[in-house]
Amino acid sequence: MGTAETSTGETADERRQLINVAYRLLGSLAEVEDAVQEAYARWYALPRSRQAEIVSPGAWLTTVTGRICLDVLGSARARRERYVGAWLPEPLPDRAEWGGGHGTDPADQMVLDESVAMAFLVVLDAMTPAERVSFVLHDVFRYPFAEIAGILGRTPAACKQLAASARRRVHVGDAPVTAAGQADVVRHVKEAWETKDIAALVGLLDPAAVMTADGGGMVGTALRPIGGGARIAEYMIAIAGKAPGLELLERSVNGVPGLVAQHAGVVTTVASFDVADGRVTRIWAVRNPEKLRPWVRGG
Repeated sequence: MGTAETSTGETADERRQLINVAYRLLGSLAEVEDAVQEAYARWYALPRSRQAEIVSPGAWLTTVTGRICLDVLGSARARRERYVGAWLPEPLPDRAEWGGGHGTDPADQMVLDESVAMAFLVVLDAMTPAERVSFVLHDVFRYPFAEIAGILGRTPAACKQLAASARRRVHVGDAPVTAAGQADVVRHVKEAWETKDIAALVGLLDPAAVMTADGGGMVGTALRPIGGGARIAEYMIAIAGKAPGLELLERSVNGVPGLVAQHAGVVTTVASFDVADGRVTRIWAVRNPEKLRPWVRGG
């Protein structure tokens, strides 16, 4: 009796870790919640005698969550083909900037570090499901390949190869831009956007910059990525002209300085930026309302 009670307490403590693992694997808070709930459902469905035999409930739950996420990733391609326009991971707010949440939402449980930056998540999304699971669990969470092998149903050596293949996809550029450096660039973008200063915007954007927007077919937005600093600047100015009263806020997006657009107090767009040599190289703008629910104040 005591062992079962202890293991039940331990599994409750694991929820935050499972949420963090699942978000980096899936990039969708709704899917994260479903995956973690399913893992717990399978745990509580075990007979007490079987629970008592499991030395590490946390490791068991991680393995099960990993397998569930692997199945979700495997079916994602078909779902993405039906998705209207580009698909982007769900952006995460820094709850300290919004007055905090109620603690039970997956977004409240997230550790905001470089492994959830939008630039990193977009690279993860280009990996095969097996590469992503191997890379995230080993390189981000330091799980041994022997445990990852149990999730993927492959040998530890094969999992090591998958992680190595995934690692090659991760671009290692020059020295990373500091948060303060990125915040300065984002602030200048905000000011140029607010004043509709197209020349200033063009100067802040790399000539080869790319902007990708995710509206999910629910709101109007560019269905394909926009390439070129001048074209992006023109598009941003056109948006500002069509939305009088648009309020831009400097906010942390996935732990990195970004911008949030509000209209009549409602968040309509969350923009992430990649910056190099003082210029914006990538913009990811999430406009799908279903992906902006964590940005409701206090929600």
